[in-house]
Amino acid sequence: MLNTELVPATSNRVLRATAVRSETTIADALVPVIQLNGDAGRDMNGNYAFDLKLLAGLDGTGLPPRILLVCNNACDQETLGTELMRRSYGVHYANTAGEALEAYQDVNLILLGPDLPDLECTEICYKIRKYSKVPVIVISDRDDELDCVLTLQAGADDYVVKPYRLNELIARIQSTLRRIGYQLDTNSLIDCGPLCIDVRGRQTTLDGTVLALTRKEFDLLCLLASNPGVVVPKETIKKKVWGDTWSLRTIDTHVNSLRRKLGRREWIVTVRGVGFMMAEA
Repeated sequence: MLNTELVPATSNRVLRATAVRSETTIADALVPVIQLNGDAGRDMNGNYAFDLKLLAGLDGTGLPPRILLVCNNACDQETLGTELMRRSYGVHYANTAGEALEAYQDVNLILLGPDLPDLECTEICYKIRKYSKVPVIVISDRDDELDCVLTLQAGADDYVVKPYRLNELIARIQSTLRRIGYQLDTNSLIDCGPLCIDVRGRQTTLDGTVLALTRKEFDLLCLLASNPGVVVPKETIKKKVWGDTWSLRTIDTHVNSLRRKLGRREWIVTVRGVGFMMAEA
């Protein structure tokens, strides 16, 4: 049986944090660009070069957009996954509907391929949409109006028929991410004294020791540490870290977990009725 239930999820001395920009930016990971004008421009191979701000992961955590690629065809999965990573998207893979329903909470967008062995695309979209508004783009091998309509009515945000044009698919991904407000920038390295956060490398060290953080703990810590001394409202945390997939106690649970792992509970200050901020002991 597929598990589709979501898991329910005082000091005034401010921690002085210095944001340090890495010499290597997200643009360095992109293919060379000859001409760039907003979303326009092409690389030397003739491919379009897309919005660098979007690709830089401007979602409030400085992380590249995370895409869940759900595909049962190994060749298609490898080809499309490689193209997405070449454009600096973070790619996560699922081969079945069951795997997708376990992983969709941790991504910004889902690419749902055809002919999955356990569920139809329409049923997957329906199950996801019951709990989340994460965008879903369905890639189908059926050029059929009724199938397209039923898939969109089940909750898909877009419907693309194979064989698709790669640049068009990438443009649709980018347009969908813009619609959900995937924006705001942060630096690549956040230095908070003994606490150092490598945003691009997704690694956190405390006094030189690497901390084992979950994906959401890391994203939450990035958001708070990027705004030292600023109270971040719970509503903002919900939007930037969880989107629409959260429950009443999710934020408090993750904050408590972070405090335990940091070993300095006073670093994350609770501002009752508002939210949280980074502070020092």
